Amino acid sequence: MEKTGNEIKKIKKKSTLREYAEALAIAVILALFIRTFIIQAFKIPSGSMKSTLLIGDHLLVNKFIYGIRVPFIDKYIIQFKKPERGDVVVFKWPEDESKDFIKRVVGIEGDTIEIKDDILYVNKKRVEQTFSGKFTDESIRNADIFEEVIGDNKHFILDQLTKKENYGPVTVPENSIFVMGDNRDNSQDSRYWENETFVKLEKIKGKALIIYWSWTNWKSWPRWNRFLKIIR
Repeated sequence: MEKTGNEIKKIKKKSTLREYAEALAIAVILALFIRTFIIQAFKIPSGSMKSTLLIGDHLLVNKFIYGIRVPFIDKYIIQFKKPERGDVVVFKWPEDESKDFIKRVVGIEGDTIEIKDDILYVNKKRVEQTFSGKFTDESIRNADIFEEVIGDNKHFILDQLTKKENYGPVTVPENSIFVMGDNRDNSQDSRYWENETFVKLEKIKGKALIIYWSWTNWKSWPRWNRFLKIIR
């Protein structure tokens, strides 16, 4: 029995809807896979990483670089490598794992970290710092900018010189890292957490890769000079 024109149209309509539904389902699954295992977007909410990262920076984090983790249970299926000194990483905050923090790796497992009179030492060796200028914005009236070298990584930090800090020494345990913000006098990091000083490797979500958008609010212009800036 031959189908009528209306029946043929209904079949074609159902087929088209099914194709759209399948395409949408595949797109959602692919997006979830990429977000879970490869790349995830994050927004910077605080100034603890100034001047490397500013409030309103939107960045992409490479979740694949250190290995493949099982979602929800924070266990590595495959671990490619461990974080290195100088890496900027996103991780679950040890004080409240529902919150994500972003900081710089200052010490890796086995390292001894100490601060004496505001100078950072790693394994009893003074970390190289070179004065680079002054930094001022709406929240920081006067801070010195230093170029710091940790491992093979060169980056900038802020120091307001409001006090001479002393800390440690502490030794980083196995499968852990010690982290600090680049805005050294305005950062809640391994120096100040009450319950856990170190970040366990399995709690690291990934390494900060690139800034893809930077904008504070509707009252200001986007920071065009920060677009596609590699994070170092």
